[in-house]
Amino acid sequence: MNSLKPLGRALDEAARAVLPGGVNSATRYVGEPYSLVAADGAYVTDADGARYLDYHAAFGAILLGHNAPVVREAVIRSLDGVDLVGLGTTPVEVELAELVCELIPSAEMMITTLSGSEATAQAVRLARAVTGRPLIVKFQGCYHGWSDAVARNVISPQGRAYARDPLSAGLLDEAVDSTLIAEFNDLDSVATLFEAHAERIAAVILEPIPHNVGALLPTQEFVEGLRTMTAEHGALLVFDEVITGFRHALGGYQEVCGVRPDLTAFGKAMANGFPVAGLAGRRDLMTRFSKDVLLAGTFNGHPVAAHAAIATMTYLRDHPDFYQRTHRLGARMREGLGQITAELDIPATVSGFGGVFVLYFTPGPVSGYRDLMRNDHTAYAAFHRRMTERGFLMLPMALKRNHVSGAHTDDDIDRTLEAAAEVLKEMRADGLV
Repeated sequence: MNSLKPLGRALDEAARAVLPGGVNSATRYVGEPYSLVAADGAYVTDADGARYLDYHAAFGAILLGHNAPVVREAVIRSLDGVDLVGLGTTPVEVELAELVCELIPSAEMMITTLSGSEATAQAVRLARAVTGRPLIVKFQGCYHGWSDAVARNVISPQGRAYARDPLSAGLLDEAVDSTLIAEFNDLDSVATLFEAHAERIAAVILEPIPHNVGALLPTQEFVEGLRTMTAEHGALLVFDEVITGFRHALGGYQEVCGVRPDLTAFGKAMANGFPVAGLAGRRDLMTRFSKDVLLAGTFNGHPVAAHAAIATMTYLRDHPDFYQRTHRLGARMREGLGQITAELDIPATVSGFGGVFVLYFTPGPVSGYRDLMRNDHTAYAAFHRRMTERGFLMLPMALKRNHVSGAHTDDDIDRTLEAAAEVLKEMRADGLV
């Protein structure tokens, strides 16, 4: 791939003059490609004309494929109706809520937000309001957005994992310290917190599959145990399905595992890239938003995004083969990567679910964050960087996952695996693995 990127570099320099770090979200800056200016189907194109097969998928927001016709057409049609009035409600908001309540098993009512961070922030506030308790339990490695209550302990380094590891300066100490840290797939770690903080824990929040550190797969015993334990202690169980929702199944991972949380946050893939997210749950909990728990946001339920979400979810409902296909392609990718690393005698573990695939550079098993502390983050990022240089866009940062969309094909998987074999051979020759 041509290393001279004059237009991309020029745009990067211009961005740095007016945007802090040159980007509007911290994890967007990774070097080349500096700017993506076109997207269609499974491909994106950078400012200098280089084309990439996209496995980044905007952190998983693209599910059907870029510029999916069914979503594009719905958005265009929406422009002929009401734009934004900010009073009362609109028919499309009601239709969206009805569809969410039809598709997500635990949803009896919902609210809309613009981002997953807002949805999880609302979940935390609501849990504290309905229980009258101050503390939240989250798991090391899970990411639930930028709000103060949950902005801690995601990809923590040795020495700060499970200890105090805030994600940002400017967080209130009280907010950080009101969130307790447990180990994923370890019920005893949760039980210990309940024993130490009896009747003070408002909720346990988790990504059913912690995709913000790749793909840790939960045991059925773990998710069922959380449901039992929270109910026994009068705390709420909150599933953060911002990534897993609609991607792995129409009803999210809760449909897969059969466990019903009290509250569910969702977003990203629900509108195939348009800005909308939400929180759904039991009616008796959600009605507090019409009483004493603040619900505000001028752009909540924006008609354009709502139309995009309805189009995406309706397509998924009417095409159940979508999941069969993306799960099959994801399995092919995982199996192929496993065969390559085995043949090259590279100590690695392939993980993932549905259309998500991850290649950890550590021997298995990998079930919790403690296992991920053995991962070779340098090799992980190098693999993604070298794949990107060959035209397969994978975010070159430690523990970032990859996504198969509805636009990927068997041929795409074949070519990706061929490139992966070449890259891994080179990495072994270079002493990186």
